[in-house]
Amino acid sequence: MKQDSNSKLVRAFPFMLATSPSTSPSSSSSSVERISKEQSSRSSLTATDQHTKKEEQEKYKTYCDGYVQSGLTRNVTIKFLMNRLIEMGCNPPKGFIKCIDCGDKRAGGGFGVVEETIISPGAEDTDSHRIELEKQVQESKMKRRSSSGNDGRGCGSATMQDLQQQILAQNQGKVTLRLLPEIFLCQQHLVNEQHAHESMVHELIHAIDLCRTKMDPINNCIHMACTEIRAENLSGECGAVRELVNQRTTMGKFRGHGAECVKRRAILSVKANPNCTEKAADYVEAAFERCFRDTFPFDRHPNLR
Repeated sequence: MKQDSNSKLVRAFPFMLATSPSTSPSSSSSSVERISKEQSSRSSLTATDQHTKKEEQEKYKTYCDGYVQSGLTRNVTIKFLMNRLIEMGCNPPKGFIKCIDCGDKRAGGGFGVVEETIISPGAEDTDSHRIELEKQVQESKMKRRSSSGNDGRGCGSATMQDLQQQILAQNQGKVTLRLLPEIFLCQQHLVNEQHAHESMVHELIHAIDLCRTKMDPINNCIHMACTEIRAENLSGECGAVRELVNQRTTMGKFRGHGAECVKRRAILSVKANPNCTEKAADYVEAAFERCFRDTFPFDRHPNLR
């Protein structure tokens, strides 16, 4: 008798990563920044260095967890978005927002856990084939744990290489991929509380979009471009002060620069999807006019006074 031998596994790493600024308002005295400077002064990882790095990551996580808690309890925009998710019927699961070690990837945060289903061709649907599928699942889980640290956290280059391989496998009909909602903050790259909260808003916009539509940002590059445009625009990450501090613009040239910033950052994010890399700018351009105007779930842009 034929049985369903498809096997599922979850690769727990951020699918979409938001670009992290090199500087941010009021960041020069940030405790996290001081830790980062200490870490960058080390050129090799001896056993002592590894112990020190672990201690530093614990400090990063302490700061990050505090930023998450303050955002959930005191930030009006974050509280509003969380409530809207619940009202829309998408109750955030326990551990919905996590602080993780993102390695050298310069990002403020990420959204989404990739669920991979291995497809079993009907002709090979035998006991031995199901055993082989299960072996692949277990090996993939072990590979993910080893590439992201003993605690299963992390979003380093190895997992992004996995994503490239799995997209290829999907294109070959071997697996199917879909995105599950989860928010990650890159604990060692958060400059201060403001930066953390803006990153949370950015990722919550992705969550809102996944909740209200049949968004498929893994396979549909226009979908990804649209949600990135909205997240960049509504999070405050392209605010005037930040762009001035980062020397992306000047006082005399700021008119219209917000849209340029959103477009620039959205292109960087879309390029991170192997399916969309080559034509990222074209996808963002095609989606820009409609998605830049879309302020849902806000009545108007939340940063307009």
